[in-house]
Amino acid sequence: MKNVRPKKKLGQHFLTDLNVAKKIADLLDYSTHQNVLEIGPGTGVLTQYLVSKTAKLHLIEVDEESIYFLQKKYNSKVLNLIQGDFLKLDLKTIFGNNAFSVIGNFPYNISSQIVFKVIENKIQIPFFAGMFQKEVAERLCEPPGSKKYGILSVLSQLYYKTEYLFTVAPIVFKPPPKVDSAVIKLTRKENFNLACDETLLSRVVKLSFQQRRKTLRNSLKTLNLPDNLREDSIFDLRPEKLSGDDFIQLTKRIGYGNISN
Repeated sequence: MKNVRPKKKLGQHFLTDLNVAKKIADLLDYSTHQNVLEIGPGTGVLTQYLVSKTAKLHLIEVDEESIYFLQKKYNSKVLNLIQGDFLKLDLKTIFGNNAFSVIGNFPYNISSQIVFKVIENKIQIPFFAGMFQKEVAERLCEPPGSKKYGILSVLSQLYYKTEYLFTVAPIVFKPPPKVDSAVIKLTRKENFNLACDETLLSRVVKLSFQQRRKTLRNSLKTLNLPDNLREDSIFDLRPEKLSGDDFIQLTKRIGYGNISN
C-alpha cells in the first residue's frame, strides 16, 4: 500500500511515535465517550488505537490521498470516513443533537480555529484532546497575568478545564516541525452556562485583546460606552489582568443597553 506524502500546504506533520499516539488515545474514557470524531487522521497512527474501542468513530480528512489510504487500511463498521474540512463541516449532519468527543493530531495552521469551533459547539462536545503546537497549547492553558494569556485562554477556560499534559519533540513527526508540540485535554465544566450574554462576552474579550497593550478604556472605545461606565477603575486595566469571571462581570455591567452601535 502506497504511503501518504505529508503536504506542507495542509500543515501536515504525521505522528510516527506509536507510544505517543497510544497516550493520546488513552485520554478518552471509553465508557462515557463512545461517539468520537478524529480530525486529520493522516495515515491512521492515532486511529488504530481508537477504532477498536469506540462504538462509532468518525474521521474527517481534507487530503484525498489520506482518504484513499485510510479506505484501504480500515474496513470497519464502526468507522465513518468523511472527506472534507472540519471548519466548514455542519456537525449536525453527522451527529444530530448527540454528544461526541473530539481528538486528533491537529494541523498547526488551523489549530486555533478548531478550538473556536469546538467552543461554538460546546453543548455537544464534553471532551476535546490532542496534539497542538506547543505555543498554542500553552496559550490554551495559561492563567491570567502573562503575555501568553489571551483570547484562546479566556474563552476556552470559561467552558472547559484545560490541562497541559506533556511536551513532544519534533523528531517524532514526519516531517519534523520547527517547533515543539504538546498534548493537552479540555474537559467541559459541569456548569458551562455563563451568567451573561455570551455573544457580547465573546465580542468584549476579542476587542480587549486586539489591542492588548492598551487599557480596556481604549481597547473598548468602539463600543461607545457611556462616560460614567468608562470611569470605573476596571477600565484602567489591561486585558491580561482579567480572569474569565472578571470578563463575565464586565460583560454584565456593559450590557447591550449601554452600547450605541
